[in-house]
Amino acid sequence: MRVVVTRPEISAARTAERLKLMGHDPVLLPLSNAVHHHQLAADALASPHSALIVTSAEALRALADIGSPAQIDRNIPLFAVGEKTAAAARSAGFVNIHTGHGDGAGLADLIASKLENPDPPPLYLAGKPRAGSLETRLEDLGLPVRVAEIYEMIPVDHRPEEIDERLRSRPPHAVLLYSRENAVRFFEIIEQQAVALPETAFLCISTRTADAVPAAFRPRVRIAETPDETALLALL
Repeated sequence: MRVVVTRPEISAARTAERLKLMGHDPVLLPLSNAVHHHQLAADALASPHSALIVTSAEALRALADIGSPAQIDRNIPLFAVGEKTAAAARSAGFVNIHTGHGDGAGLADLIASKLENPDPPPLYLAGKPRAGSLETRLEDLGLPVRVAEIYEMIPVDHRPEEIDERLRSRPPHAVLLYSRENAVRFFEIIEQQAVALPETAFLCISTRTADAVPAAFRPRVRIAETPDETALLALL
């Protein structure tokens, strides 16, 4: 199957290798790239915090660029949204990792079960844009949190000839969609470029992602059983 990968380029390369091993033909169409805010990350880590919270491996990549490793306490409790993010944290040297099941609200429940009246509050190393479900749930639970937006996902503008090559000339069998923002951006592009994709399946990592698919394409939407890439690829 010809499968479009819409993740940022650094992550898409790993997904492409997984798809090749499965016998598929990956087509890379990154819809955003990360900009890291190194000074914001350094300043946030310099302030007191009882734990770290990360909901994307991109946050760990942002930490890798801030300078002296001494600025980061890798023994502090770190709450990761899912196994992939936890693996990135382990690779970055963190040793006290608590892993959620892939969504922000569930991670908030895990944090509340492990931290009682934390003082100082945990530090959420966040990106922009984001869903906000983690912060909303923490607020509902009465758990304080300090948020530092240490990276930002910037949309990628593709030339018309790139869209022709990757979507129109050989229409894909499936498109992998990883977030609500990711889905919104993809359908903006195909509308702007008048790409039809009449038989393409749209594989969504979550219900929230699927909700961003325009009504005309909904009959061909499939949703992963759990919000992670392994479950997403299992839809192929």
